[in-house]
Amino acid sequence: MGTQEGVCLTNAPPQAKQGQDDGIQKALNKIKNKIIVMSGKGGVGKTSVSVNISIALANKGYKVGLMDVDIHGPDIPRMLGVEGLLDINKNQKLLPKKYSKNLSAVSIESLMPNKDDAVIWRGPVKHSAIKQFVSDVEWGELDYLIIDSPPGTGDEPLTVAQLINDARAVIVTTPQEVALADVRKSINFCRTVKMDIFGLVENMSGFECPHCNEIVNIFGHGGGEKTAVAENITFLGRIPLDPRMVACGDSGTSYQDEYKDSPVTMAFSKISDKLSELA
Repeated sequence: MGTQEGVCLTNAPPQAKQGQDDGIQKALNKIKNKIIVMSGKGGVGKTSVSVNISIALANKGYKVGLMDVDIHGPDIPRMLGVEGLLDINKNQKLLPKKYSKNLSAVSIESLMPNKDDAVIWRGPVKHSAIKQFVSDVEWGELDYLIIDSPPGTGDEPLTVAQLINDARAVIVTTPQEVALADVRKSINFCRTVKMDIFGLVENMSGFECPHCNEIVNIFGHGGGEKTAVAENITFLGRIPLDPRMVACGDSGTSYQDEYKDSPVTMAFSKISDKLSELA
């Protein structure tokens, strides 16, 4: 696959790159729906949304792959509780880490012997690595490939847009204005690169006090829906703030399995229902 000094196909001869391009197309042809989860800024819970959308779809019986292209801050393995390096099959393809019967994942962290090493890569190397995440991984037949990207509109989402021309975006925001200002940049990015926007999710939307059951809007309320309406894109729903989500993410356990009847689980179920319309 590569090392922190470079990825093997960055300076490869044309025939090798053509072979990789053919491998990319062959892999993508087996995947029905490609969803990139984006955010305009960090700290809005984008990775948590990526993980929980994937789990919700897998729990409904869909075959799901989760691809972590947040090269510098990969958190997917830890949030799923999967450990160890990726294996290679007899065809020299990387095997995604199995989380459950229907969900598997690939992350740069699963290629690093030391998970705490910094990945110090420039744009061209990241571009090549993401291409190899598609061409050199045995994804197989999938209903959904969920792609978790880093915040902003830099190399990684641009590579996905160029590589997967039928990808759709799910954009994550919190209700406060500083996040909404940044999310509008993500919306404009998608329109500039001609990427369809499937919808917008408002995360951390209200906290229910465990003592009095009053809803406290810590980050404001309704800004995500107002932005979706103003920009003429689909509003997929609100996900409440629940401290137990943090604990589950840190321990690598499924919040949805632990708290099946919670408002957060219900919110992810409804969002996955809307995504199910693509299947």
